[in-house]
Amino acid sequence: MATGDHTETASASELQALSHAAEALDEVQARIGPRFGRAEVRRRVRRFLGGLLAPVDRKNGWQLAEALGERGPHGVQRLLAEADWDQEAVRDDLRTYVLAHLGEEADILVVDETGFLKKGRKSAGVAPQYSGTAGGRANCQIGVFLLYASPKGAAFIDRELYLPDEWTQDRVRCREAGIPDAVGFATKGELAQRMLARAFAAGVRAAWVVGDTIYGSDELRTWLEGQQQPDVLAVAETHPVWSAGRALPVGLVAALLPEEAWTPLSAGAGSQGPRLYDWGWLEVDAEPAARGGWRSWILIRRSLSQPSKRAY
Repeated sequence: MATGDHTETASASELQALSHAAEALDEVQARIGPRFGRAEVRRRVRRFLGGLLAPVDRKNGWQLAEALGERGPHGVQRLLAEADWDQEAVRDDLRTYVLAHLGEEADILVVDETGFLKKGRKSAGVAPQYSGTAGGRANCQIGVFLLYASPKGAAFIDRELYLPDEWTQDRVRCREAGIPDAVGFATKGELAQRMLARAFAAGVRAAWVVGDTIYGSDELRTWLEGQQQPDVLAVAETHPVWSAGRALPVGLVAALLPEEAWTPLSAGAGSQGPRLYDWGWLEVDAEPAARGGWRSWILIRRSLSQPSKRAY
């Protein structure tokens, strides 16, 4: 009897979750529907969103079509490649939706990238390049993403495709891939700045903007300070900071931190429990071009088992 009750409870819970998911999808559909001019495309979008949430191993055209009970991938592919809809407006609708559901004062904006492995050379931006997804150089596309995170959850709110220089120097290849002539080369940091600028212009405010060393350039940091936006951006050990009136590598300055200044803290839960590191920080001088009241610190993360292994 206990087993039967448990099964019935689980089934009721699953049905309730499915009902809530369907209602949420209907809300999204109502929000973005006006961005699609034709009724049949709007219906296709609703089915496509359901397919994206289905337990499908790979979300390519064929497998999504199979999950949707369709004979081939043309309907899915046509929605993405040929149907007339305003993708930038849908992006803005997504941002509004995320803020409505996850918005908090103590939120964080995260800039990061990921690679999409490819076999051919026709996909826009595909090239042999470094990808953390592949663990090294691989033939792939690189997308730069902006993520909104708060105590309520996290969701992506913007994206940019990174185009290697070999692409932007070959306009014929760009046109064949549907890339407009006006699109030129931009670094990943510049792409991150574009997305952050769009978010700030739309009224998004964050306690912090964070990113890894790819986005730790002085250009992005200076721009963020101009926006009155605090940030925590990773830098290499050799990155210069001002200390005692001169520029020194951040690793050298951090080495001056006394042992009693380190504090063990968790960087979040891992597969084997809390990911514990030693953490320390110290204030550094303002650069010669003084930055209107801004103060800067070096934040150092140190491995407990290998103290020489540090991140800044």
